[in-house]
Amino acid sequence: MTNSLPPKDRVKIPRQEMPTEPPEVRQHDFHEVNLGLTTIQAHAEAARCLECRNPQCVSGCPVGVKIKEFVALVHDGDYLGAAAKIREDNVLPAVTGRVCPQEDQCEGACILGTRFSALGIGYLERFVADYERTSGKIGLPKRAPSTGQRVAIIGSGPAGLSAAGDLVTKGHDVVVFEALHEPGGVLIYGIPEFRLPKEIVRQEIDNLRAMGISFETNVVIGKTYTIDELLGEEGFDAVFIATGAGLPKFLGVPGEHLAGVYSANEFLTRVNLMHANQFPDYDEPVYDCRERVVAVVGAGNTAMDAVRTARRLGASKAMLLYRRSEAEMPARQEEIHHAREEGIEFVTLTAPLEFLGDEKGRLRAARCQRMELGEPDASGRRSPRPIPDSEYEIELDMAIIALGTGANPLVQRATPNLATNERGYIVADAETLETSRPGVFAGGDIVTGGATVILAMGAGRQAAGAIDAYLKSHPPRQDSPAS
Repeated sequence: MTNSLPPKDRVKIPRQEMPTEPPEVRQHDFHEVNLGLTTIQAHAEAARCLECRNPQCVSGCPVGVKIKEFVALVHDGDYLGAAAKIREDNVLPAVTGRVCPQEDQCEGACILGTRFSALGIGYLERFVADYERTSGKIGLPKRAPSTGQRVAIIGSGPAGLSAAGDLVTKGHDVVVFEALHEPGGVLIYGIPEFRLPKEIVRQEIDNLRAMGISFETNVVIGKTYTIDELLGEEGFDAVFIATGAGLPKFLGVPGEHLAGVYSANEFLTRVNLMHANQFPDYDEPVYDCRERVVAVVGAGNTAMDAVRTARRLGASKAMLLYRRSEAEMPARQEEIHHAREEGIEFVTLTAPLEFLGDEKGRLRAARCQRMELGEPDASGRRSPRPIPDSEYEIELDMAIIALGTGANPLVQRATPNLATNERGYIVADAETLETSRPGVFAGGDIVTGGATVILAMGAGRQAAGAIDAYLKSHPPRQDSPAS
């Protein structure tokens, strides 16, 4: 069945609004904010698709999901077929349907968006993934006959999982190594429950297990094993490094050592993996937010995650300190909108100069300076510059620094002759993602620096294709456990 509505009628259908939990309720709990489209809404949204002959939305998708085809299946009511179509290119549809910045990628390229609201591709992706999950009928891709070759993937975040999914369908034996006690990487420890429920991630990982992927947790590559050992006595034919960029960046101002000053990485990891959101059932593993004044420095998606988490943990005031104006904030507009609805205070054109402590070494205030905007910098945003004689203090109980991340150096330091750049990121070929070490590939944030989930997944797919080609040109090892 095809959409019988003429294009002039399709554009008259309004974009469907995502139902959400009321702000006055959700600011006190960790339930998911977005509630998902109804079946009626999903059908109406799918009917808006213009079914372009050359759909630009696909070129805007880093993993190449066949958007036109899956949307048509939604319109026809074949939701399981739509989910299976997405899974041909995307092994984490329930995840990307929630956290992918579609407005900058597939929806940003949608021709509807030139005059009307872009097609709600992310909403539809989430709808069919959730329908598939609740049905219990997961349309997993078929696996090719075994090649007898083994690939080690270091890191179980988006890049590693995406590469693993592609490689196992090509018949390779894949083992994913994770340093923490649970696989999922940033999807588990870095994104809060109210934006990405952990049961969703765990189900997607179970789906990958069902495809034949093995996961080994509590394994720190560079300590437990080296890459040389993986390629040697451990019997792997290729390695993909997908460790992400997990080294937090700080301001470099006095007082960051004080109790009550966290990196966003540490704060969110403690909440997600150590159950701070379930106090008092679990002992509070972060400095108590209840009835405290909390400030998050930064304005990206991680900053929004951190400040909204602090609000839910009981902060009497949760604020963002940002040195530019709201117009320059890099966070998704949806996250900014939700944060404002939840009572987050935006303190813009303000830069902390120093954190001040009490006699017990606990944070009590931040000394800040007011800023003004000058000419655009390399990012295209207007650059902040300090206003003379504008210093002032903000009383604080907790500060969370969310300024991005750098390259964790552990794997690089433990791997001889692995080329890195001046910032410590691994150097990889732009096309093949192969590193300076033969048979060792790298992709995602450990190569590019911090980016989005879907861009990391795109790198994983790119690496999987190159690793498959590499393995085809190298016969299986005779000493491999799989041979």
